[in-house]
Amino acid sequence: MSKGRLEAFSDGVIAILITIMVLELRVPEGAGFDALADLGPVIFSYVLSYVFLGIYWVNHHHLWQAAKQVNGAVLWANLHLLFWLSLVPFVTGWMGENNFEQLPVALYGVVLWMAGLAYYILTINLVGLHGSDSVIATAVGRRVKEIGSLVAYTLAVAFAFVNTGVSLTIYVLVALTWLIPDQRIERILGR
Repeated sequence: MSKGRLEAFSDGVIAILITIMVLELRVPEGAGFDALADLGPVIFSYVLSYVFLGIYWVNHHHLWQAAKQVNGAVLWANLHLLFWLSLVPFVTGWMGENNFEQLPVALYGVVLWMAGLAYYILTINLVGLHGSDSVIATAVGRRVKEIGSLVAYTLAVAFAFVNTGVSLTIYVLVALTWLIPDQRIERILGR
C-alpha cells in the first residue's frame, strides 16, 4: 500500500493537536508581567508539549522518507502512536493548570512513555515490513535513543511522587536529546 494517505493523516492529526493546545491557552487577567507570571506553569507545559509534538512530527517525517510502503500492521501501529499523542493536550492542560502537582506530572510522563513505546512499535513494524537489510532498518539501528527515552520516562513518573521538579527536568532532557532531527535516517538517505 502507498504511504501517502498515512503521512497526510498523521500530519493533520499532529497539526490539530497543536491547535487544540494553543486554543486552551487563556488570556491572562491583567496587563502586567505578574499576570503572565501566574500563567508560568501553563506556558511551560504548553512549550514543552509543543516541542514534544514537534519532535514526533519531525521524526515521523524522517521515518516516512525511509519507508517505501505500509501494511495493516503499520497502519495500526501508526494509529496507536496517534492515540497517545492525542492525549498530550489533555495532560498538558491538567499539568499546567494544577501547578505541577504529583499526579498530573506523573500522568504526563505515562502518556509520553506510551507515545515513546508506540513509536518504538511503529519502527519495529516498519522494519518487519521492509526487511532487516532495508534502508529503514539500517537507519533506526539499535534504537538506543528510543529505549533510553523509555527508561528516562519511567524514572520521571516515579520521581513525580517524590519531586516533580526532577520529573520536569527529565522531560526537558529527553526533549533536548531528540530536538535535533534524527541524523541516522538523514545519513542513510543521503548515501
